[in-house]
Amino acid sequence: MARNGSSSDDYAGPLKRLLLAVLVLCLVGLFIFWRIDSPRMERFRAQVIDRVLPGFDWAMAPVTGTVRILRDFQSYQRIHEQNQELRRELRQMTAWKEAALQLEQENARLRDLNNVRLDARLTYITGVVLADSGSPFRQSVLINVGSRDGIVDGWATMDGIGLVGRVSGVGPNTSRVILLTDATSRIPAVIQPSGQRALITGDNSAAPPIDFLEDDDQVRPGDRIVTTGDGDVFPPGLLIGQVAEDPGGRLRVRLAADYERLEFLRVLRDHGARRVNAPSALVLPEVPPGTEDTAIEALPTLDTDSADQPDG
Repeated sequence: MARNGSSSDDYAGPLKRLLLAVLVLCLVGLFIFWRIDSPRMERFRAQVIDRVLPGFDWAMAPVTGTVRILRDFQSYQRIHEQNQELRRELRQMTAWKEAALQLEQENARLRDLNNVRLDARLTYITGVVLADSGSPFRQSVLINVGSRDGIVDGWATMDGIGLVGRVSGVGPNTSRVILLTDATSRIPAVIQPSGQRALITGDNSAAPPIDFLEDDDQVRPGDRIVTTGDGDVFPPGLLIGQVAEDPGGRLRVRLAADYERLEFLRVLRDHGARRVNAPSALVLPEVPPGTEDTAIEALPTLDTDSADQPDG
């Protein structure tokens, strides 16, 4: 048994060397054959390639698949980079969109301030809102125009679309504006088209209630509310807002002015009769000059002597 194993090993070594030599010779011959530059050999090589290569598709499949996977990976990598770049551009465009919207709204307000048609006798000056009161019990803002600009107490202010309030307190360079939503605000108004007169009373809410309405049945939600000019406080025809109804059924005003974004206010210069020189002038009747004593004597007085004495 040992002799047979050793004899097989003796034949295996020379056989392997012989096969290796034949393979090398074949490869060298194939190389020389492939390098021969002759039209006949070129046709022969083309016929060999046409017959051999189609049968080797199965052998080239792994190589082809690996190449495709590598190309797909590179393609996915480029797509991922492009996706990240698009995300960055989208974030930038979102920021630009917000800035563009703010500029568009500011531009619209400025156009409104320049194009609103009011009484031809009225002039105006536009001021920038500096700050608000910051108190839940008082609704007011501060603007950067004052007495040096000719501002007078009682003048109306608008945001370019609707009435905002009235000037109450003037300094050299700034003025305080009491908003329509303030609890101390009382504005005579007329509701169109019914012509019903009412009083818009502030209650520190975003939608002031409508009080002292003549006939509720003639008023519908959506009706237009403007100032009447009664009391010579505000010019007539200034837009206040529209009629709205709260869940409790009470009529309120949906204000036309955007109170959440008050940036610019138009102060209406009214050099006519609507000028407040004293707060009492808003409620007391005007007395002609030279008749003050007569008016005082005409006021009813209480006779304390007769009040102390019993009847009879």
